[in-house]
Amino acid sequence: MAARYGLQMDMRTAVALVRFGLGRRASEPLPADPDAWLAGQLDGPDAALSRLATGSAGGLAALRADRREKRADGQPQRVRELFRTEAAAAGAWLIETPAPFRERLVWFWANHFTISLRRTPLHALAFAYVNEAIRPHVTGRFADMLLAVARHPAMLLYLDNAVSIGPHSPAGRLTGRGLNENFARECLELHTIGRDAGYSQADVTEFAALLTGWSIDRAEGRFAFFPRRHEPGTRVILGRRYAAGEDGGIAALRWLGTHPATYRRIAAQLARHFIADSPPPDAVARIAAVLHDTGGDLGAASRALLRLPAAWQTMRKLRTPFDYAVAALRALDLPAETRPFLPGVTRRLGQPWLTAPLPDGWVDTAAAWGDGELLLRRADWSIAVAARAGTRDPIATAEAALGPLLGAGTAQALRRAASRREALALLLASPEFFGR
Repeated sequence: MAARYGLQMDMRTAVALVRFGLGRRASEPLPADPDAWLAGQLDGPDAALSRLATGSAGGLAALRADRREKRADGQPQRVRELFRTEAAAAGAWLIETPAPFRERLVWFWANHFTISLRRTPLHALAFAYVNEAIRPHVTGRFADMLLAVARHPAMLLYLDNAVSIGPHSPAGRLTGRGLNENFARECLELHTIGRDAGYSQADVTEFAALLTGWSIDRAEGRFAFFPRRHEPGTRVILGRRYAAGEDGGIAALRWLGTHPATYRRIAAQLARHFIADSPPPDAVARIAAVLHDTGGDLGAASRALLRLPAAWQTMRKLRTPFDYAVAALRALDLPAETRPFLPGVTRRLGQPWLTAPLPDGWVDTAAAWGDGELLLRRADWSIAVAARAGTRDPIATAEAALGPLLGAGTAQALRRAASRREALALLLASPEFFGR
Protein backbone atom coordinates (compact mmCIF):
# COMPACT_ATOMS: atom_id res chain seq x y z
CA MET A 1 0.00 0.00 0.00
CA ALA A 2 2.70 2.48 1.00
CA ALA A 3 4.62 1.97 -2.23
CA ARG A 4 1.72 3.54 -4.14
CA TYR A 5 2.72 6.88 -2.63
CA GLY A 6 6.42 6.45 -3.26
CA LEU A 7 7.15 5.27 0.29
CA GLN A 8 9.18 2.21 1.17
CA MET A 9 8.52 1.98 4.87
CA ASP A 10 9.26 -1.45 6.26
CA MET A 11 8.13 -2.54 9.71
CA ARG A 12 11.40 -1.74 11.46
CA THR A 13 11.36 1.79 10.08
CA ALA A 14 7.73 2.21 11.17
CA VAL A 15 8.54 1.07 14.71
CA ALA A 16 11.57 3.38 14.84
CA LEU A 17 9.40 6.35 13.92
CA VAL A 18 6.39 5.50 16.07
CA ARG A 19 7.79 3.66 19.10
CA PHE A 20 11.11 5.40 19.62
CA GLY A 21 10.29 8.68 17.92
CA LEU A 22 7.30 10.96 18.25
CA GLY A 23 5.47 9.80 15.14
CA ARG A 24 6.45 10.70 11.61
CA ARG A 25 5.94 14.14 10.13
CA ALA A 26 4.34 14.06 6.70
CA SER A 27 7.26 16.04 5.24
CA GLU A 28 9.97 14.04 7.01
CA PRO A 29 12.15 11.80 4.81
CA LEU A 30 12.34 8.16 5.76
CA PRO A 31 15.61 7.11 7.40
CA ALA A 32 17.64 4.85 5.14
CA ASP A 33 18.85 2.88 8.18
CA PRO A 34 16.44 3.21 11.13
CA ASP A 35 18.90 1.75 13.66
CA ALA A 36 21.65 4.18 12.68
CA TRP A 37 19.14 7.04 12.57
CA LEU A 38 18.08 6.41 16.16
CA ALA A 39 21.58 5.85 17.51
CA GLY A 40 22.86 8.95 15.73
CA GLN A 41 20.43 11.12 17.66
CA LEU A 42 22.33 10.28 20.84
CA ASP A 43 25.57 11.80 19.55
CA GLY A 44 26.66 15.34 20.30
CA PRO A 45 24.82 18.06 22.23
CA ASP A 46 21.08 18.60 22.07
CA ALA A 47 20.37 20.98 19.18
CA ALA A 48 17.44 22.43 21.11
CA LEU A 49 19.80 24.01 23.63
CA SER A 50 20.77 26.67 21.09
CA ARG A 51 17.17 27.20 19.97
CA LEU A 52 15.20 27.16 23.22
CA ALA A 53 16.92 30.02 25.02
CA THR A 54 15.00 30.02 28.29
CA GLY A 55 16.64 30.70 31.61
CA SER A 56 15.91 30.59 35.32
CA ALA A 57 17.22 34.12 35.87
CA GLY A 58 14.65 35.55 33.48
CA GLY A 59 11.87 33.48 35.01
CA LEU A 60 12.65 34.60 38.55
CA ALA A 61 12.93 38.21 37.35
CA ALA A 62 9.45 37.92 35.82
CA LEU A 63 8.13 36.56 39.11
CA ARG A 64 9.65 39.46 41.04
CA ALA A 65 8.25 42.01 38.60
CA ASP A 66 4.75 40.56 38.81
CA ARG A 67 4.87 40.63 42.60
CA ARG A 68 6.04 44.24 42.64
CA GLU A 69 3.40 45.41 40.18
CA LYS A 70 0.18 43.95 41.49
CA ARG A 71 -2.38 44.11 38.69
CA ALA A 72 -5.97 45.01 39.43
CA ASP A 73 -7.13 41.66 38.01
CA GLY A 74 -4.50 39.75 40.00
CA GLN A 75 -3.04 38.12 36.89
CA PRO A 76 0.76 37.62 36.69
CA GLN A 77 1.21 39.27 33.29
CA ARG A 78 4.94 38.82 32.76
CA VAL A 79 4.99 35.20 33.88
CA ARG A 80 1.95 34.39 31.77
CA GLU A 81 3.51 35.89 28.64
CA LEU A 82 6.82 34.16 29.35
CA PHE A 83 5.11 30.80 29.79
CA ARG A 84 3.14 31.11 26.54
CA THR A 85 6.26 32.08 24.60
CA GLU A 86 8.31 29.21 26.00
CA ALA A 87 5.51 26.66 25.66
CA ALA A 88 4.99 27.65 22.02
CA ALA A 89 8.72 27.26 21.31
CA ALA A 90 8.93 23.90 23.11
CA GLY A 91 5.82 22.66 21.32
CA ALA A 92 7.18 23.72 17.94
CA TRP A 93 10.41 21.86 18.64
CA LEU A 94 8.51 18.68 19.54
CA ILE A 95 6.74 18.84 16.18
CA GLU A 96 9.70 19.94 14.06
CA THR A 97 12.69 18.25 15.71
CA PRO A 98 14.89 16.12 13.46
CA ALA A 99 15.85 14.06 16.55
CA PRO A 100 12.53 12.75 17.93
CA PHE A 101 14.09 9.83 19.83
CA ARG A 102 16.27 12.22 21.78
CA GLU A 103 13.30 14.50 22.38
CA ARG A 104 11.23 11.57 23.68
CA LEU A 105 14.03 10.86 26.14
CA VAL A 106 14.04 14.50 27.27
CA TRP A 107 10.38 14.34 28.23
CA PHE A 108 10.73 10.85 29.72
CA TRP A 109 13.36 12.16 32.13
CA ALA A 110 11.43 15.38 32.76
CA ASN A 111 8.53 13.19 33.89
CA HIS A 112 10.83 11.05 36.06
CA PHE A 113 12.02 14.24 37.78
CA THR A 114 8.58 15.81 37.81
CA ILE A 115 7.83 19.38 38.67
CA SER A 116 4.27 20.62 38.33
CA LEU A 117 2.56 23.81 37.27
CA ARG A 118 0.13 23.18 40.11
CA ARG A 119 2.70 25.24 42.01
CA THR A 120 1.98 28.61 40.38
CA PRO A 121 5.53 30.09 40.49
CA LEU A 122 6.74 27.22 38.33
CA HIS A 123 5.10 28.70 35.24
CA ALA A 124 8.13 31.01 35.21
CA LEU A 125 10.67 28.18 35.52
CA ALA A 126 9.24 25.00 34.00
CA PHE A 127 10.84 25.14 30.58
CA ALA A 128 14.07 26.57 31.96
CA TYR A 129 14.17 23.52 34.23
CA VAL A 130 13.84 21.12 31.30
CA ASN A 131 16.47 22.97 29.29
CA GLU A 132 18.95 23.46 32.14
CA ALA A 133 18.60 20.35 34.31
CA ILE A 134 17.35 17.67 31.90
CA ARG A 135 18.48 18.29 28.30
CA PRO A 136 22.23 18.60 28.93
CA HIS A 137 22.31 15.20 30.69
CA VAL A 138 19.99 12.97 28.60
CA THR A 139 22.98 11.16 27.10
CA GLY A 140 25.30 11.78 30.04
CA ARG A 141 25.54 10.36 33.56
CA PHE A 142 22.40 9.83 35.61
CA ALA A 143 24.14 11.13 38.74
CA ASP A 144 24.94 14.39 36.94
CA MET A 145 21.29 14.83 35.98
CA LEU A 146 20.22 14.06 39.55
CA LEU A 147 22.56 16.72 40.92
CA ALA A 148 21.43 19.28 38.33
CA VAL A 149 17.81 18.58 39.25
CA ALA A 150 18.45 18.86 42.99
CA ARG A 151 20.14 22.25 42.55
CA HIS A 152 17.67 23.76 40.07
CA PRO A 153 15.43 26.60 41.30
CA ALA A 154 12.32 24.87 39.93
CA MET A 155 12.87 21.69 41.96
CA LEU A 156 14.01 23.64 45.01
CA LEU A 157 10.69 25.50 44.92
CA TYR A 158 8.48 22.56 43.90
CA LEU A 159 9.58 20.28 46.74
CA ASP A 160 10.27 23.09 49.18
CA ASN A 161 13.97 22.53 49.82
CA ALA A 162 14.52 26.24 49.23
CA VAL A 163 12.82 26.93 52.58
CA SER A 164 14.27 24.00 54.54
CA ILE A 165 16.32 25.24 57.49
CA GLY A 166 18.33 23.28 60.00
CA PRO A 167 16.65 23.72 63.41
CA HIS A 168 20.06 23.98 65.12
CA SER A 169 21.58 26.26 62.46
CA PRO A 170 22.05 29.98 63.20
CA ALA A 171 19.01 30.79 61.03
CA GLY A 172 16.95 28.03 62.65
CA ARG A 173 17.72 29.20 66.17
CA LEU A 174 16.88 32.77 65.19
CA THR A 175 13.62 32.09 63.34
CA GLY A 176 12.36 28.87 64.91
CA ARG A 177 11.88 27.38 61.44
CA GLY A 178 12.94 23.83 60.68
CA LEU A 179 13.33 21.00 58.21
CA ASN A 180 11.22 20.39 55.15
CA GLU A 181 11.59 16.73 54.16
CA ASN A 182 9.72 16.81 50.85
CA PHE A 183 12.68 16.71 48.49
CA ALA A 184 14.68 14.25 50.58
CA ARG A 185 11.73 11.84 50.69
CA GLU A 186 10.89 12.07 46.98
CA CYS A 187 14.54 11.83 45.99
CA LEU A 188 14.87 8.52 47.83
CA GLU A 189 11.46 7.12 46.90
CA LEU A 190 10.99 8.37 43.35
CA HIS A 191 14.19 9.74 41.88
CA THR A 192 16.69 7.12 43.00
CA ILE A 193 16.66 3.89 45.03
CA GLY A 194 12.92 3.44 45.66
CA ARG A 195 11.04 2.04 48.63
CA ASP A 196 12.33 -1.50 48.09
CA ALA A 197 15.87 -0.40 48.97
CA GLY A 198 14.95 -0.41 52.64
CA TYR A 199 15.55 3.15 53.75
CA SER A 200 13.84 4.39 56.91
CA GLN A 201 12.16 7.58 58.08
CA ALA A 202 15.37 8.31 59.96
CA ASP A 203 17.25 8.20 56.65
CA VAL A 204 14.79 10.70 55.17
CA THR A 205 15.27 13.07 58.11
CA GLU A 206 19.06 12.76 57.99
CA PHE A 207 19.09 13.38 54.24
CA ALA A 208 16.82 16.42 54.64
CA ALA A 209 19.16 17.78 57.32
CA LEU A 210 22.15 17.26 55.02
CA LEU A 211 20.44 19.30 52.29
CA THR A 212 19.48 22.26 54.47
CA GLY A 213 20.86 25.50 53.11
CA TRP A 214 20.39 24.31 49.51
CA SER A 215 18.30 27.18 48.19
CA ILE A 216 18.11 29.92 45.55
CA ASP A 217 19.94 33.16 44.90
CA ARG A 218 16.87 34.93 43.59
CA ALA A 219 18.80 37.93 42.31
CA GLU A 220 21.10 35.75 40.20
CA GLY A 221 18.42 33.16 39.37
CA ARG A 222 20.50 30.17 40.36
CA PHE A 223 21.31 27.68 43.10
CA ALA A 224 22.96 28.98 46.26
CA PHE A 225 24.17 27.29 49.44
CA PHE A 226 23.50 29.26 52.62
CA PRO A 227 25.74 27.99 55.45
CA ARG A 228 23.74 29.84 58.14
CA ARG A 229 20.70 27.69 57.28
CA HIS A 230 22.62 24.41 57.25
CA GLU A 231 22.12 21.89 60.06
CA PRO A 232 25.47 21.27 61.75
CA GLY A 233 26.91 17.83 62.39
CA THR A 234 27.63 14.58 60.59
CA ARG A 235 24.66 12.81 59.00
CA VAL A 236 24.18 9.04 58.57
CA ILE A 237 22.12 7.89 55.58
CA LEU A 238 21.65 4.18 54.90
CA GLY A 239 24.69 3.46 57.05
CA ARG A 240 26.98 5.94 55.27
CA ARG A 241 28.40 9.00 57.04
CA TYR A 242 28.45 12.43 55.42
CA ALA A 243 30.20 15.50 56.77
CA ALA A 244 28.24 18.71 57.20
CA GLY A 245 28.38 21.25 54.40
CA GLU A 246 27.46 21.52 50.75
CA ASP A 247 29.99 18.87 49.72
CA GLY A 248 28.30 16.32 51.98
CA GLY A 249 25.01 16.76 50.11
CA ILE A 250 26.76 16.45 46.76
CA ALA A 251 28.47 13.24 47.89
CA ALA A 252 25.17 11.75 49.07
CA LEU A 253 23.41 12.56 45.81
CA ARG A 254 26.24 11.10 43.75
CA TRP A 255 26.16 7.91 45.82
CA LEU A 256 22.38 7.59 45.40
CA GLY A 257 22.72 8.32 41.70
CA THR A 258 25.09 5.39 41.22
CA HIS A 259 23.39 2.93 43.58
CA PRO A 260 22.51 -0.50 42.07
CA ALA A 261 18.91 -0.09 43.25
CA THR A 262 18.71 3.21 41.35
CA TYR A 263 19.99 1.54 38.18
CA ARG A 264 17.43 -1.25 38.52
CA ARG A 265 14.64 1.23 39.07
CA ILE A 266 15.39 3.51 36.14
CA ALA A 267 16.05 0.48 33.91
CA ALA A 268 12.54 -0.76 34.69
CA GLN A 269 11.09 2.65 33.91
CA LEU A 270 12.90 2.87 30.57
CA ALA A 271 11.74 -0.61 29.63
CA ARG A 272 8.17 0.18 30.68
CA HIS A 273 8.14 3.33 28.58
CA PHE A 274 9.66 1.88 25.43
CA ILE A 275 8.71 -1.81 25.47
CA ALA A 276 5.57 -2.74 27.40
CA ASP A 277 3.58 -1.90 30.53
CA SER A 278 4.98 -5.14 32.02
CA PRO A 279 8.41 -5.31 30.39
CA PRO A 280 10.35 -8.59 30.11
CA PRO A 281 12.62 -9.04 33.16
CA ASP A 282 15.61 -9.89 30.95
CA ALA A 283 15.23 -6.54 29.16
CA VAL A 284 15.22 -4.68 32.47
CA ALA A 285 18.22 -6.67 33.66
CA ARG A 286 20.17 -5.87 30.49
CA ILE A 287 19.60 -2.11 30.76
CA ALA A 288 20.47 -2.18 34.47
CA ALA A 289 23.68 -4.08 33.71
CA VAL A 290 24.73 -1.48 31.15
CA LEU A 291 24.05 1.31 33.62
CA HIS A 292 26.12 -0.49 36.26
CA ASP A 293 29.00 -1.24 33.91
CA THR A 294 29.17 2.33 32.54
CA GLY A 295 28.69 4.25 35.77
CA GLY A 296 25.18 5.33 34.89
CA ASP A 297 25.76 6.39 31.27
CA LEU A 298 22.26 7.17 29.97
CA GLY A 299 23.44 7.31 26.37
CA ALA A 300 24.81 3.77 26.68
CA ALA A 301 21.56 2.65 28.32
CA SER A 302 19.54 4.14 25.46
CA ARG A 303 21.73 2.39 22.90
CA ALA A 304 21.29 -0.87 24.79
CA LEU A 305 17.54 -0.36 24.66
CA LEU A 306 17.71 -0.08 20.87
CA ARG A 307 19.45 -3.46 20.70
CA LEU A 308 16.74 -5.30 22.65
CA PRO A 309 14.56 -7.47 20.36
CA ALA A 310 11.56 -6.94 22.67
CA ALA A 311 11.67 -3.20 22.04
CA TRP A 312 10.92 -3.73 18.36
CA GLN A 313 7.70 -5.68 18.77
CA THR A 314 4.87 -3.64 17.32
CA MET A 315 1.95 -1.85 18.98
CA ARG A 316 2.67 -2.80 22.57
CA LYS A 317 1.92 0.57 24.21
CA LEU A 318 -1.05 2.94 24.37
CA ARG A 319 0.01 6.49 23.67
CA THR A 320 -0.49 8.87 26.55
CA PRO A 321 -2.51 12.00 25.71
CA PHE A 322 0.74 13.98 25.44
CA ASP A 323 2.29 11.43 23.06
CA TYR A 324 -0.92 11.23 21.08
CA ALA A 325 -1.26 15.00 20.66
CA VAL A 326 2.35 15.40 19.50
CA ALA A 327 2.07 12.47 17.08
CA ALA A 328 -1.17 13.82 15.60
CA LEU A 329 0.27 17.28 15.06
CA ARG A 330 3.38 15.77 13.47
CA ALA A 331 1.27 13.58 11.17
CA LEU A 332 -0.84 16.52 10.02
CA ASP A 333 2.31 18.68 9.69
CA LEU A 334 0.28 21.85 10.00
CA PRO A 335 1.85 25.25 9.32
CA ALA A 336 3.01 26.90 12.52
CA GLU A 337 0.35 29.60 12.33
CA THR A 338 -2.50 27.05 12.27
CA ARG A 339 -1.26 24.67 14.98
CA PRO A 340 -3.23 24.55 18.21
CA PHE A 341 -1.45 25.56 21.43
CA LEU A 342 -0.04 22.28 22.76
CA PRO A 343 -0.72 22.91 26.49
CA GLY A 344 -4.34 23.58 25.63
CA VAL A 345 -4.55 20.34 23.66
CA THR A 346 -3.02 18.16 26.36
CA ARG A 347 -5.28 19.72 28.99
CA ARG A 348 -8.32 18.97 26.83
CA LEU A 349 -7.15 15.37 26.43
CA GLY A 350 -6.70 14.84 30.17
CA GLN A 351 -2.93 15.22 30.65
CA PRO A 352 -2.08 18.89 31.09
CA TRP A 353 1.53 19.43 30.11
CA LEU A 354 3.96 19.67 33.04
CA THR A 355 1.08 19.48 35.51
CA ALA A 356 1.25 16.02 37.06
CA PRO A 357 -0.88 15.85 40.20
CA LEU A 358 1.84 14.23 42.34
CA PRO A 359 5.67 14.14 42.41
CA ASP A 360 5.71 10.64 40.86
CA GLY A 361 4.75 12.15 37.50
CA TRP A 362 2.30 10.90 34.92
CA VAL A 363 1.66 7.16 34.81
CA ASP A 364 2.91 5.46 31.65
CA THR A 365 0.55 2.50 31.34
CA ALA A 366 -2.62 1.71 29.44
CA ALA A 367 -4.57 1.30 32.67
CA ALA A 368 -4.18 5.02 33.31
CA TRP A 369 -5.20 6.19 29.83
CA GLY A 370 -7.49 3.48 28.41
CA ASP A 371 -10.61 4.83 30.07
CA GLY A 372 -13.47 5.23 27.59
CA GLU A 373 -14.08 8.87 28.47
CA LEU A 374 -10.45 9.78 27.87
CA LEU A 375 -10.40 7.95 24.53
CA LEU A 376 -13.61 9.74 23.57
CA ARG A 377 -11.85 13.04 24.20
CA ARG A 378 -9.26 12.03 21.61
CA ALA A 379 -11.96 11.21 19.08
CA ASP A 380 -13.68 14.54 19.68
CA TRP A 381 -10.43 16.46 19.36
CA SER A 382 -9.50 14.59 16.18
CA ILE A 383 -12.61 16.03 14.51
CA ALA A 384 -11.65 19.55 15.54
CA VAL A 385 -7.99 19.34 14.50
CA ALA A 386 -8.82 17.62 11.20
CA ALA A 387 -10.65 20.80 10.21
CA ARG A 388 -7.28 22.58 10.16
CA ALA A 389 -5.74 20.18 7.64
CA GLY A 390 -7.22 21.76 4.52
CA THR A 391 -6.90 19.59 1.41
CA ARG A 392 -4.46 17.06 2.84
CA ASP A 393 -4.98 13.57 1.37
CA PRO A 394 -6.11 11.28 4.23
CA ILE A 395 -4.80 8.05 2.69
CA ALA A 396 -1.42 9.57 1.93
CA THR A 397 -1.30 11.00 5.45
CA ALA A 398 -2.16 7.62 6.97
CA GLU A 399 0.45 5.77 4.96
CA ALA A 400 3.11 8.39 5.63
CA ALA A 401 2.44 8.30 9.37
CA LEU A 402 1.95 4.57 9.90
CA GLY A 403 3.27 2.70 6.86
CA PRO A 404 2.81 -1.05 7.42
CA LEU A 405 1.21 -0.39 10.82
CA LEU A 406 -1.89 0.84 9.00
CA GLY A 407 -4.48 -1.94 9.06
CA ALA A 408 -6.64 -2.87 6.08
CA GLY A 409 -9.85 -2.16 7.98
CA THR A 410 -8.76 1.37 8.89
CA ALA A 411 -7.57 2.05 5.34
CA GLN A 412 -10.93 0.92 3.98
CA ALA A 413 -12.78 3.14 6.47
CA LEU A 414 -10.73 6.13 5.35
CA ARG A 415 -11.60 5.51 1.69
CA ARG A 416 -15.29 5.25 2.50
CA ALA A 417 -15.40 8.43 4.58
CA ALA A 418 -17.77 11.13 3.39
CA SER A 419 -15.13 13.88 3.45
CA ARG A 420 -11.43 14.54 3.88
CA ARG A 421 -12.09 15.92 7.36
CA GLU A 422 -14.03 12.82 8.37
CA ALA A 423 -11.31 10.56 6.99
CA LEU A 424 -8.53 12.40 8.84
CA ALA A 425 -10.55 12.29 12.03
CA LEU A 426 -11.03 8.54 11.58
CA LEU A 427 -7.28 8.15 11.13
CA LEU A 428 -6.46 10.05 14.31
CA ALA A 429 -9.11 8.09 16.22
CA SER A 430 -7.99 4.70 14.90
CA PRO A 431 -6.54 1.94 17.11
CA GLU A 432 -3.31 2.08 15.12
CA PHE A 433 -2.86 5.76 15.87
CA PHE A 434 -3.72 5.35 19.55
CA GLY A 435 -0.83 2.89 19.98
CA ARG A 436 2.89 2.98 19.56
